[in-house]
Amino acid sequence: MHRFFTLAFVLFATRLFAQTPALSSSEIFQNIKKLDVLGSVLYIAAHPDDENTLMLSYLSKDQLVRTGYLSLTRGDGGQNLIGAEQGYNIGVIRTQELLAARRIDGAQQFFSRAYDFGFSKTRDETLQFWDRDKVLGDVVWMIRKFQPDVIITRFPPDPRAGHGHHQTSAYLAEEGFNLATDPKAYPDQLKFVKTWQTKRLVWNTFTPGFTNKAPSEEKNPFISIEIGGYNPVLGKSYTEIAALSRSQHRSQGFGSAPQRGERIDYFLHKVGTPAQKNLFDGIDVSWKRVKGSEKVHALITAAIKNYSVNKPSASLPELLKINAELNKLDTGNIYIKAKKEELKDLIQQCAGLWFETNPNDFSGVAGDEARINIGIVKRSDYPVKLVSMRWTGKSADSVLNLALNANEMNAFQKKAMLPANLKTTQPYWLEKPIERGIFQIDNQQDIGYPENRPETKTSYKFEIGGQEFVFEKPWVYKSVDPAEGEIYRPFEIRPLVTTTTTEPVFIFPSMEAKTVNIIVEAQRSNVKGTLKPEIPAGWKAVPESAEFNLTNKYQQQYFSFIITPPTGNQEAVIKAVAIVDGKNYDKSVKTIAYQHIPSQTLFPESAARLAKIDVKVAAKNIGYIAGAGDDVPTALRQMDCQVTMLNEAALAKDLNVYDAIVVGVRAYNTEAYLNNYQAKLMDYVKNGGTMVVQYTIPGGQKVKQIGPFDISLGRERVTEEDAEMQFLQPENPVLNYPNKITQKDFEGWIQERGLYFAQDWDKKNYVALFSAHDKDEPAREGSTLYAQYGKGHYIYTGLSFFRELPAGVTGAYRLFANMISVGAKR
Repeated sequence: MHRFFTLAFVLFATRLFAQTPALSSSEIFQNIKKLDVLGSVLYIAAHPDDENTLMLSYLSKDQLVRTGYLSLTRGDGGQNLIGAEQGYNIGVIRTQELLAARRIDGAQQFFSRAYDFGFSKTRDETLQFWDRDKVLGDVVWMIRKFQPDVIITRFPPDPRAGHGHHQTSAYLAEEGFNLATDPKAYPDQLKFVKTWQTKRLVWNTFTPGFTNKAPSEEKNPFISIEIGGYNPVLGKSYTEIAALSRSQHRSQGFGSAPQRGERIDYFLHKVGTPAQKNLFDGIDVSWKRVKGSEKVHALITAAIKNYSVNKPSASLPELLKINAELNKLDTGNIYIKAKKEELKDLIQQCAGLWFETNPNDFSGVAGDEARINIGIVKRSDYPVKLVSMRWTGKSADSVLNLALNANEMNAFQKKAMLPANLKTTQPYWLEKPIERGIFQIDNQQDIGYPENRPETKTSYKFEIGGQEFVFEKPWVYKSVDPAEGEIYRPFEIRPLVTTTTTEPVFIFPSMEAKTVNIIVEAQRSNVKGTLKPEIPAGWKAVPESAEFNLTNKYQQQYFSFIITPPTGNQEAVIKAVAIVDGKNYDKSVKTIAYQHIPSQTLFPESAARLAKIDVKVAAKNIGYIAGAGDDVPTALRQMDCQVTMLNEAALAKDLNVYDAIVVGVRAYNTEAYLNNYQAKLMDYVKNGGTMVVQYTIPGGQKVKQIGPFDISLGRERVTEEDAEMQFLQPENPVLNYPNKITQKDFEGWIQERGLYFAQDWDKKNYVALFSAHDKDEPAREGSTLYAQYGKGHYIYTGLSFFRELPAGVTGAYRLFANMISVGAKR
């Protein structure tokens, strides 16, 4: 049985929450017990996957304290094992992976404004790249906002932490611990929060000895805690929960098996009052810390004692009494605010309330009409009344006063006018360009949020036991996939029209013109206008503009523009601008879609790089073995190469047709079938072929010997992208044919020189081509090794072509062209 009602719509900006799942009866009981605990812990590290998910699970689900994880970065500089996304795009993926992890281990997720610029070896280098004052301010902000009793760092604040970001996270945490109490530090924050004194800060490590203690730590006490226990209410140990949480980091390949049994972690005192036995020594985590809360504690105790696993709704009278008592206390108190939110969720779960709003489409344009479906069902026999609902476009509630029957779906089908001032659904930290390693975020109160507070939501007001509760949920599009079942997707606000170039970079190795393809996509029906490519003087586009007329929403029209470069080497940017009714639209659309995260759509500026460079390529027919996601094949095609992707079936065929075979990053780590074809690949080289192998991670190699002669890989890297490159073999053909490689070719590199260099090799057969090093480090010669094998040529390179080529670094194109051409006839 369904009921249909006519209502108007109102939208509000709020944080995007995942669809709230119905909790099991045992999970509800766990959360009722959590009402009686008022402690809080903030865990601080540098990246997604740095956090100790076992510790977070233990704190949240055993100690029942409010637990947060502050990751300074979104992991933008990490490698990507599942696709080709890099930079802030992989940061978007890893943000969602962290949120999925937190939904499992029960902690909350926060971020600073720091951009992950890749591996850094020292704290000094990290703070030179980041705006120290702003990132430190973000740490202070989160301490003041979250008000933790205890802060835990994952790393020490010095070289023992390895990665410079790791060192910096601990250093800033200790600095923030002290500054959070000082009203003179970041005084503008005090408009929204107050100063806060955390009791202690400890460093969480696995070992009891804290090898190589810093002198300042010699007398510091440490405590040990067994955190691997079993929770019979949840039916899982904390190690099992932690493994599920950590396994959400799929883009980094961190799938984990649970380690059942005892697990002891150690905590070295760093700042504040030392603990003697446990993290909360000297901290009252009971309701005694809130004045006048005696009755609240007594009611929670009764709710725990009287809970019925077979009928959670029987707890509603006691939960409602607790809520009434909380309303009498100081609602500005952080403990009261947190417990009221926890209690409201429990009341919803015990009442069996489920509700959501599903638009008929996954996107809309501000100012247009949207059709939506609201569903509400109460899956208990406890009396509940739907008082009203509100959504954007109507200033007052639409009053219903509808008594909800048990297990009866109430369906509302409506039209809603999307306000004209709604912002495009761009991740808020990407609305402005990154500056000094910092995401530019204007609103202080936005800092810390893991994702957007959405522009579209519905507010539901219920009366339960004589008390009113308002629940707010964002709109989510819902569809059914024949294989995957029900799929949710966040509702998006899109520009009227988007324009997207088919490639991010266009390389012009000569004066010959190239075709640049641009896709115009309508984001609503009946859109017509003019597409105009904007290019600098000296470049020429034919035609200069084109008319488009798109009848259907999401309809695309492809346009080709012949671009002629200027004489002389030059780099430029082409922008694709659509003009509709005198208004310019210059955003592209990029959807990041993987099964393990909600679809994420970005609207970056519609632009591509143009580069007229002096690059020659003697090899034209290239075979490419894909690894862990990179865009190097696209770059090869930009140099007018024909690229054939070599899967297992293709490798079984004749390889001698290829001028060169290139192995993608980490292919030897991810593709087990290569072990069956390694001998054939080496024969290809021996018979006159050229093979270029990009970086491989030591350990976990599917092929033990990746080259024709002994080569051992290591973890050495050069992280300074402007580090001087010394030419060890200036006469080597790789540096001379068909392009003369000079120091100029190493200008403009991004993020790093390279990673996972060769550590040891057969010096009789391999020659190292370059030497480079980071500041105050010894020379590293394993970035690029060259060997002649039989009639052919083999190259191993840890230089980061997988980053440089998609970014349009012209010197990287010239060097890579030489690598694949080294065996070509001169």
